[in-house]
Amino acid sequence: MDGTPELMSISAFARRVGLAPSALRFYDDCGVLPPDRVDAVTGYRSYSAAQQNRAVLLRSLRAAGLALPDVVTVLDGPAEGAREVLERHRTAVREHGRASDAAIRAVLDGLPGGSGRTGFTLGGAELASAARQVAPAAGRDPAFPVLGCVLVEFDEDEVRFVATDRYRLSVRTLRPTGVSGPPGQVLIGARNLVELGAWAARAGEVVLSAGPTGSPLLVRHPGGAREVAVEGGVYPAYRDVLAALGAPAHRVVVDRAALLAALESRPDGVAVPVELGRDRLWVGRAALPAVREESEPVRLAFDPEVLGAALESGVGPDVLLEVSGPALPVLVRSADQGSFTTLVMPVALPDA
Repeated sequence: MDGTPELMSISAFARRVGLAPSALRFYDDCGVLPPDRVDAVTGYRSYSAAQQNRAVLLRSLRAAGLALPDVVTVLDGPAEGAREVLERHRTAVREHGRASDAAIRAVLDGLPGGSGRTGFTLGGAELASAARQVAPAAGRDPAFPVLGCVLVEFDEDEVRFVATDRYRLSVRTLRPTGVSGPPGQVLIGARNLVELGAWAARAGEVVLSAGPTGSPLLVRHPGGAREVAVEGGVYPAYRDVLAALGAPAHRVVVDRAALLAALESRPDGVAVPVELGRDRLWVGRAALPAVREESEPVRLAFDPEVLGAALESGVGPDVLLEVSGPALPVLVRSADQGSFTTLVMPVALPDA
């Protein structure tokens, strides 16, 4: 015996600790749970049994709804700080539960007593969620009508919803069931898609049927059926944009609500300077707790309306910003919903 610990693949470790491999990759990117070893040639991650307790505690804290900076405080900080974070979060959860219960009661009180087409089935709530998340990124400039649409691509494995206004790009991926017919794509006006999502939201399953070029999208669920107009035009090559990003040079995780609040406190129409530091993110002069190992400062600036809209479309308590360079799009994503990503273009830094 040479004392070398037995290592597990990311899939085996994921099964043991109850975390998805995608979540383990996210926590590695954030520096919260790096693997024991990474193969220099293949890039494969390996984990040891000694990391199991930390992973299980991390999973439990995330299941309880803690933001990742607070999770890091509990995992790595002093006991007093951990206790303060947990008590504060428990109080917030109780207050949110009471508010949610009151809202639901109020709503309840107000309620009364093969034709060359491709069909695929989606969950109604998933369709509504994808529409709400992606549609805000669609363009509003009448000079570029195709950007006012959402591109819906479908094949046997995925249905992708894509929207861009040239300053941001949002992509949401869903897994369809019951697919029949060839792969394809349609362009749907962003407003029409949001209306369709609202109509379908309460249905357990929604069946969509796309026909030849120009024919409407047919949508039905147990409550009825609709035809949705399909627009013409050639959509931008969004895959080329994603492929050109390469590996990010810098990563930082920050509380999503706190970052939104910091952006909203800035004057309208003024670029917001953002600086990445070690375990800090500065928005102007406001310092937000964050998770970042590198100490090298990185300075960017954003249109607060554009970055704010991307954050509002996100899911979960925290957000990961992946920065490739000061003049390249910044990827905004979360661990809670890896199927939704947004790219946001930075702007020129304001004068000091």
